[in-house]
Amino acid sequence: VEPLDEHAARNALLDLFGFSEPYDGNETAVGQSPASPAPLLEPLLDYGYRIGLIPDNTLTYRDLLDAKIMGLLMPRPSETAASFRRAADSKGIEAATDAFYKLCIDSNYIRMDRIKSNRYWRQPTGYGDLEITINMSKPEKDPKEIALLKTLPPSRYPTCLLCEENVGYAGRPDHPARQNLRIVPLTLDGEPWYFQYSPYVYYNEHSIVLKAEHAPMRISNATFARLLDFVDAFPHYFIGSNADLPIVGGSILNHDHFQAGRHVFPMEKAALEVVYTGNAEPDVTFGIVRWPMSVIRLNGKNRRMVLAAAARVLETWRAYGDAAADILPHTGGVPHNTITPIARRKPDGVYELDLVLRNNRTSEQHPDGIFHPHAHLHHIKKENIGLIEVMGLAVLPGRLKSELEAIAAMLSGAAPYDAVATADPSNPLHKHADWIAGMASACGTALESGQAEAAVREEVGRKFLEVLQAAGVYKRTEDGQTAFARFMEEGLGLTRQ
Repeated sequence: VEPLDEHAARNALLDLFGFSEPYDGNETAVGQSPASPAPLLEPLLDYGYRIGLIPDNTLTYRDLLDAKIMGLLMPRPSETAASFRRAADSKGIEAATDAFYKLCIDSNYIRMDRIKSNRYWRQPTGYGDLEITINMSKPEKDPKEIALLKTLPPSRYPTCLLCEENVGYAGRPDHPARQNLRIVPLTLDGEPWYFQYSPYVYYNEHSIVLKAEHAPMRISNATFARLLDFVDAFPHYFIGSNADLPIVGGSILNHDHFQAGRHVFPMEKAALEVVYTGNAEPDVTFGIVRWPMSVIRLNGKNRRMVLAAAARVLETWRAYGDAAADILPHTGGVPHNTITPIARRKPDGVYELDLVLRNNRTSEQHPDGIFHPHAHLHHIKKENIGLIEVMGLAVLPGRLKSELEAIAAMLSGAAPYDAVATADPSNPLHKHADWIAGMASACGTALESGQAEAAVREEVGRKFLEVLQAAGVYKRTEDGQTAFARFMEEGLGLTRQ
């Protein structure tokens, strides 16, 4: 808050809390500024409930008031955007993103106090270390709030969670408050887009790049141009897109958007195991990445050729079928093949595009998706395998925290293990019953507590590896890799080096 803004900010807070004037006594020292605004906000939220600013003292309503308070202290959206551009022009793009990210944390838009409660570990595999997180930062609604949501009339505003009209929106019980949200305008492939940070930050500087127009997700040649435009402007960030079809796409398919950030994912570290070249794009290398999913990596300094190569892979894959590999491009005119693309700009100027081949076909045996986590994995992960998981970072539901702690207690003997009781449908762990039985058989139920926790974490990591293997269209078998080579050589007309 600049000095000229202090009186306006203070007066806005006085009005919100119903005071006619500020306290005129001695100020109480708060000591060193806390790392998060949360300790300063909590007593204000308690007081706000007592005087009726929120109808219930639930987390949802407290969050609505929290954003309202912080919104009174925020610079206007145009000021934030202008400040970002000034910093980028005078100090460089990294300084601009650093300052913008800090603003989003300081304003409590990014809830670092909750994000710190997430569980995180690495799982060694034959493909490198996978990253496992249990998401505790996105609050779950209590039964009272869920019942309230059922009574609310449908709303058409904002159009969706990503639309620009969210900036400054007061929120409601079924839509988060966004008075402390700020966005920065971008131009990608000649079109208006916006850059913002994710409030949940699944990885460092987790960003959302959203189209100004509310338009559905679509992977096209323009997608690749937009991705390269972004990494030209933000070379210290990666950027990627969820696929554009149900099952293999992300959770929001009705608004075209990307995810970006400053994080090196396990897939980026994975090596190429086969390299191809082609006459159509001689300045580009095509590699098969050693990864549980099916990834083609394009590398080249010639932007035009990289874009042409990506467009050719997409066009070819959209229409490609290989019955022997269980790949059909469409059924009755409904498309199945698409791509999850990820772009980076290397320090030497090389463009790197990872194109992950996806297919969303279902079958009687796998009604949730042939190339999707199969039923025996749903107790850990049933949701779509989107961009973040594709790159090797598991975002697992918060319910697993207490469930895994209970399982570890059984393996250590701190809690009794009864196979029959665990398998009972009324038992909160019944969906894990077979998994627990396997661990109890392999490890016993007398491990030290630390060993039990490590054993459970390792088993979760193995399950996530299975999830990625299930989502791969070309399996990591001799037949699967032969079929992948067939696509590269016959489908794309490439030559193996």
